[in-house]
Amino acid sequence: MKTPPLHSPPSLITLFLAFSRLGVTSFGGGLSGWIMREFVHSRKWISEKEFVSGLALSQAFPGINVVNLAIWIGYRLRGGQGALVAALGMVVPAMGVAILMAVAFSQVAHSKTAHLALAGIAAAAIGLSLEMGLRTAKHAMDGLAPIMIMAGTFAAIFVFRLNLVGVIAIAAPCSVAVAWLRIRRRHRPGKPL
Repeated sequence: MKTPPLHSPPSLITLFLAFSRLGVTSFGGGLSGWIMREFVHSRKWISEKEFVSGLALSQAFPGINVVNLAIWIGYRLRGGQGALVAALGMVVPAMGVAILMAVAFSQVAHSKTAHLALAGIAAAAIGLSLEMGLRTAKHAMDGLAPIMIMAGTFAAIFVFRLNLVGVIAIAAPCSVAVAWLRIRRRHRPGKPL
């Protein structure tokens, strides 16, 4: 299947407004799925493969994953200025809205309807996160070794209930080693990069 061409990089103000809109309208998690839908499928600023790579990188760094992802996308599209603008767009307007909503929620915190609405928002966020996980798994399952690492990680965490940090401490270096060997094999001397 032929991949449709990507659009040209946006201006800094367009990038800021795009992340601001995501920041102020996202509730309850699942934001990485929404970011993918917005920047990969709707705006076509980056490819799905680039997005998945950026998502993996953003989750490997400390801090808030979606802010790390915004910084990566901003940098990918517009360099250092893009990274700064994307981070500000993601954080600053959303912080103002969060403060206003916290004040408003304190007025209706006793209402059963407010709690039902929050439960509905959480369910939608789980759906977005599931979509993101399935898409990422689709890209990651491109060989026996990645499938075995993924299955082993899943079994260790969900079946055997091992410590998450310990499992990641073992699985992450294995994944990096597999990726390094693949890149090395792909770019042997004499083969074009």
